[in-house]
Amino acid sequence: MESFRTMLSKAEVLDALQDVKDPEIPTISIVDLGIVTDVSVSEENFVLVKLTPTFSGCPALKIMETLVKERIEKLNVSGVSVETNFDVQWNTNMITDKGLAALNKHGLAPPERHSGLVQIEMLHKVKCPLCGSRNTEMKTPFGPTLCRSIHYCNDCLNAFEQFKPVS
Repeated sequence: MESFRTMLSKAEVLDALQDVKDPEIPTISIVDLGIVTDVSVSEENFVLVKLTPTFSGCPALKIMETLVKERIEKLNVSGVSVETNFDVQWNTNMITDKGLAALNKHGLAPPERHSGLVQIEMLHKVKCPLCGSRNTEMKTPFGPTLCRSIHYCNDCLNAFEQFKPVS
């Protein structure tokens, strides 16, 4: 068995996972998206990463699992396992502040923080990621993916998507 100089820390693994971006939103890491719900490192430097998808039918999930495995294998590890489960229910409050800014940078209106109860009003008068106006209207709660809705800004006259709030 190969010898390892130092045991890898959970923080080092999370730092490395900052390099793994959501394939559909390449401005945000999976860590800042909040889908990395657990990381453990054994004494032998075997890494287990647990992911919880934003939606159970997320089409990018298998790609993210592969990207996580490939990134962690570049570290001083004896092995890596990536497990997707629903032990932790993902919600949009798990997105970090850095992640919310990354969504906005991508042109998506980030979801507003909530107290655990998401109401339909949170989809109305969404702040436009292009001009900052709240003079907006939702055109449809269904966007190109399950996690997005489509809106229109009456000030800058642009359509935009919102990353929908989920509790």
